[in-house]
Amino acid sequence: MSEENNCKKECFKSKIGGQALIEGVYMRGISTAAMACRLPNGTIDVEQWEVKKMPWYRKVPFVRGCINFVSNLVEGIRCTMKSAEKQIDEEEDDSEELSKFEQWLTDKFGDKLVNVIMVISVVVALAFSLIVFKGGPVLIANLLIRFGAPETIRSGAEGIIRLALVVGYMYAISFMGSIKTTFMYHGAEHKSIACYEAQDELTVENVRKHTRFHPRCGTSFILIVLIISVIVGMFLPRDNMWIRFGIQMLCLIPESAVAYEIIKLAGRFDNILTKIVSAPGLWLQHITTKEPTDKQIEVAIAALTPCLPKADEEDKW
Repeated sequence: MSEENNCKKECFKSKIGGQALIEGVYMRGISTAAMACRLPNGTIDVEQWEVKKMPWYRKVPFVRGCINFVSNLVEGIRCTMKSAEKQIDEEEDDSEELSKFEQWLTDKFGDKLVNVIMVISVVVALAFSLIVFKGGPVLIANLLIRFGAPETIRSGAEGIIRLALVVGYMYAISFMGSIKTTFMYHGAEHKSIACYEAQDELTVENVRKHTRFHPRCGTSFILIVLIISVIVGMFLPRDNMWIRFGIQMLCLIPESAVAYEIIKLAGRFDNILTKIVSAPGLWLQHITTKEPTDKQIEVAIAALTPCLPKADEEDKW
């Protein structure tokens, strides 16, 4: 292989990203997004749709972070719900009678019911996460101070507790059957993108040999936000727990914005600095990704293939 071709393989960084679904994978490319799911009958169902052109404000550094994060979260939940629906056999679905409440929801919202449920799911999930992972450490650290711990340890204690909660939660759920399967699809998603970035042909054999760890993963984004919040917490007021918690909530916006830019840089460049920044997230992916089966790799390839650009130039940073 020539030096030029070798450099091309090593330097290519794709913008394509995705996430694991229920028995499936979602991919988002430059102009096309797709989701592929393994149906109960063993076949692979693929849906694809056009990606709308981003408005200008979703391209502005340190502004795009929070907006794109929420947008991707909503899109991810929508695809997850759709993938869950695909696992229900039609005969089984038709045979089940709706409860009075379900019938009322159907009559009230009709075709908009899925969107309503999606919005409620996003709100509840975000509220729960903020209360447990943001408010919990503040409360626990405050209790430590009341029981005689020095005030100087507050910020450090909050950071350690927050990291322990997040990592412990991810580790605990990784043993659940359905979550473990989803983490395997997560690994298949990463491996297929790594195969594409290496510019190898997208076959099961080729994908299998690539890494399941990727610097642009959402897992890395969450961990970077947590690390930034620990640093910011050192400079926040300590005398009032509620004021401190309120400021921490407001700081989530700039923290997410900075973390998003760091993830973008980590995905674009490969140097000592980006490797150091990416290291904690890549370590955490040992928990949130698992080695996939060949059938799961087939699903990831099916989701990625429609998203590939017609010309390499379209997928350049």
